[in-house]
Amino acid sequence: MPRFQLLIALCLIFSSAAHAQAQPASITGTVYQDSNGNQRRDASERGIAGIKVSNGRELAVTDAQGRYRLHALDGSTVFVIKPAGYAAATGANGLPLFWHHAATLGHGPAGSPKLRYGGIAATAGGELDFALRKQSRLGGDLKMLVFGDPQPKSLTDVGYYERDIVAPLVGKHDVRLGLSLGDIVNDDLSLYPAMNRVTSQLGVPWMHVPGNHDLDFDATRDEDALLSFRNVFGPDSYAWEEPQASFIVLDDVVYLPGQNPAYVGGLREDQFAFLQAYLATLPKDRRVVISVHIPFFEPYPGVESFRRVDRDRLFAMLKDHSQVLLLSAHTHNQRHYRHDAATGWHGAQPLHEYNVGATCGAFWSGVKDAQGIPDTTMSDGTPNGYAWLTFKPDGDYSLRYQVARAPADRAMALYAPKVLRLGAWAANGVYANVFMGDADSRVEYRIDEGAWKPMRRVSQPDPTLVAENTADDKAGQLRGYDRSPEAVPSTHLWRGVLPTDVGAGEHLIQVRVFDRWRGELVDQTSYRLDQAKE
Repeated sequence: MPRFQLLIALCLIFSSAAHAQAQPASITGTVYQDSNGNQRRDASERGIAGIKVSNGRELAVTDAQGRYRLHALDGSTVFVIKPAGYAAATGANGLPLFWHHAATLGHGPAGSPKLRYGGIAATAGGELDFALRKQSRLGGDLKMLVFGDPQPKSLTDVGYYERDIVAPLVGKHDVRLGLSLGDIVNDDLSLYPAMNRVTSQLGVPWMHVPGNHDLDFDATRDEDALLSFRNVFGPDSYAWEEPQASFIVLDDVVYLPGQNPAYVGGLREDQFAFLQAYLATLPKDRRVVISVHIPFFEPYPGVESFRRVDRDRLFAMLKDHSQVLLLSAHTHNQRHYRHDAATGWHGAQPLHEYNVGATCGAFWSGVKDAQGIPDTTMSDGTPNGYAWLTFKPDGDYSLRYQVARAPADRAMALYAPKVLRLGAWAANGVYANVFMGDADSRVEYRIDEGAWKPMRRVSQPDPTLVAENTADDKAGQLRGYDRSPEAVPSTHLWRGVLPTDVGAGEHLIQVRVFDRWRGELVDQTSYRLDQAKE
């Protein structure tokens, strides 16, 4: 071979090698119709075209054979965005199998850094396939359960979660989807299997949001702080589609090792990249549900619990979407918040954020009842429980809060003195803690069969919980494992003055609230007027 031809050939070889070395590794696989449900692609099972797959930053769409290709990003977990009309496979732990950890996880095939709770186990190489099955139930309403902060600190608490929350629902619900909004446990990540055993009894696909108590606190950087969570639950940020809505789960806990506090609410660059890619695939009038742990509003005004620059950036991405709902937890209170220009929202209508009351209430605290389950009322006076969330086919939604083990129509808690002096100055009141109340709620009361009168919304601690705090203070010994939380001003408390000139004896107090989704709801209590002796 002439010398110049040899030089050209060598240059081409080196150029090709350098080019190949410069190209990032790829992840490939197939999304297929798992007709027999064995979670293995058989020869007769075809790939499904048009399915979205992501590595947490980029989005790929499967071709006519169901094939996809993505960059193998450092530390990525690859997931299929379960499409409307299909169901994901179910794992041995009862959780949906819609994800795979890539072998190129940034730590090699040996797995993640050594962490107390294990991190991510070693992963095998090869193609990453996803099994989907056609769903039979598609039309009508989508009913789902939403849990905020189950947060057990021990197996004893897992038992409370099972008896107080899950067991009363088993075999008695018609929901098709579930969601837990973070703090699946209280720092002890070894409790995940026990929690999954309990939650899976409900028999529906269940999505999990990571919370600040789901972190690997022995991790040295934010990128590794959810490795043990991800080893069990998969990606910390992903999307899931039903006919009625698109659900986007986001890890919004930014770990700050060595700082106090050790975390802040916010989002990462890879999450914004994923959001930009995914939102571009959705019609602007499609219902979008953003699920996080730390709320986007500031529970304590002036304290930046969620980075405002990140909130502004997210809200700008969502501005042109006409049907957005935000779900959050973390506060162990319950609240409806309407975002507007003051918090960076510039959409056509205020943006609704529902901060869901905690399933564990006040961390499974308080005096135990006859069944041995703690009272665990939250600091704003809301009993522990969970939410029913229903979506209509057009994406419209309704909410109902369910107090644990209580009748479905329990919507408020009333407090009134038992006895007042007949003819005394009317200085005492009846209080109504309306669990789903907000600034626009209409709350009224009446005495006996009198006229209905408006109650006044007040910002003060719930008096029932204040009385419980006093009982704890006066007790000479512990009344429970942990005492009830100190009462804080509630955002959904109303007061009405009790008259003292309506005659001696017992008087009925009725309170009604006009719930935006359930209509008129009524509860009642009573007080007595006695003639005092000099």
